[in-house]
Amino acid sequence: MKLYKSIPLMFLSILLISSCVSNKKYTELQSTFDKLRERNQELSNKYQDSQRELSGANSRSKSLEEQIASEKANRVALQEALNKCLSSSNQGNVNISKLVDEINSSNQYIKQLINTKSKSDSLNMVLTNNLTRSLSREELGDVDVQVLKGVVYISLADNMLYKSGSYEVSDKANETLNKIAKIIKDYDTYDVLIEGNTDNVPIAQVNIRNNWDLSALRASSVVQALQSKYGVDPKRLTAGGRGEFNPIADNSTPAGKTKNRRTQIIITPKLDQFMELIGKAPKTTDAPKQ
Repeated sequence: MKLYKSIPLMFLSILLISSCVSNKKYTELQSTFDKLRERNQELSNKYQDSQRELSGANSRSKSLEEQIASEKANRVALQEALNKCLSSSNQGNVNISKLVDEINSSNQYIKQLINTKSKSDSLNMVLTNNLTRSLSREELGDVDVQVLKGVVYISLADNMLYKSGSYEVSDKANETLNKIAKIIKDYDTYDVLIEGNTDNVPIAQVNIRNNWDLSALRASSVVQALQSKYGVDPKRLTAGGRGEFNPIADNSTPAGKTKNRRTQIIITPKLDQFMELIGKAPKTTDAPKQ
């Protein structure tokens, strides 16, 4: 009886072992299948990428072939033109000669322009040196002198000359104006224009209507100071105001506004005086009494 009872148990064990082996094999096959499917997808993607690259390469190759064909045709045309030019050598020599003459003429003109600019720069430098020779190095630090096309521009910031919103010359400006008077009196036959300039901020004072008034009044104050305190001949002086309409910087920034608020003293020699000034040192004069 014990033997008969153990036989079903043996069969059951065999069946269970067989079932376990089949499931394991199935899992392995399923895993292999999944890997093969992923590999197939990778190969398919690479194939599509290769097809696109091949299509692009074919397109570029076709474009290059077209360019080569065009260059070959151009070379043929140039060769034909050269042959025609050589066949009519006399006419060709004339054309070449004309072209060479034109090139030489152009080069000469360019050299002339370069020489003219160099001479102009040199003359302006000489003129600036002569005009400022009577000033010391320390004095030159307070005065900005520029020469443009034979005209001398001496620019002074308004905060150095006037009180804010005012046209009266401040006491601290006396020393600076004394230096300017030296330059003007060194060349006592030149015309002098005092030009006031403002920023674009409207003036708000009862006795001053707008920036035109302010700029003109400031220029007039400088003219009268040069005449009364420093002995400059008033016949040589002109006062003018340009208001806010001659800016040299952007009025949208405080720094730009500061640059635009300026007074320019413009010394204008006539042509013969300009040529004389180039080779002439300024006369030495004593500083005017205050």
